[in-house]
Amino acid sequence: MRKLLTVLAALAILSLTNCGYNAIQSQDEQIKSDWSEVVNQYQRRADLIPNLVNSVKGFAQQEKDVLLGVTNARAKVGSIQATPDVLNDPAAFQKFQAAQGELSSALSRLLVVTENYPQLKSDTLFRDLMGQLEGTENRITVARNRYIKAVQDYNVTIRSFPTNLTAMALGYKTKPNFTVDNEKDISTAPKVDFNPAPAAPK
Repeated sequence: MRKLLTVLAALAILSLTNCGYNAIQSQDEQIKSDWSEVVNQYQRRADLIPNLVNSVKGFAQQEKDVLLGVTNARAKVGSIQATPDVLNDPAAFQKFQAAQGELSSALSRLLVVTENYPQLKSDTLFRDLMGQLEGTENRITVARNRYIKAVQDYNVTIRSFPTNLTAMALGYKTKPNFTVDNEKDISTAPKVDFNPAPAAPK
């Protein structure tokens, strides 16, 4: 009887090591860690924006609509709680992603406006802020790439046999990943035309 119990215990331990529970836990924690870094870099960007807006405001008071757009987009981003719970709610994740996309778009419009103000572009404070913003955007890209990879590994694990059985039993589901809002637009190659436009008739 004792021998039978020993064999059953050994089989139970062996089956637990192959069930994927530890892999799921490890990958889930990696996603949370990578997500924290994404949020950290987005926060760094949000912290830079008031200084950047004030710097532009000093030179370009007449660009109120653009400055207001950046300020409003930043406020919208700040109103969304980017907790790890967002990772299990595709709708909340999409809302977070949309708000960040709106802020990126508003910043792009601000940068276009600054091209019209040579004295602003030569200002030391503005150049320093732009350098910090550029560095932050690069950090955001790296953090997002790490998160995307972590989610991919996790989703593959919980959809693969036999770990999918453990995931189903414990209620683990696939997590949403970053997507591109304008996928159709960016999948179309831009048209490049080096021919000058015909002169308008006089």
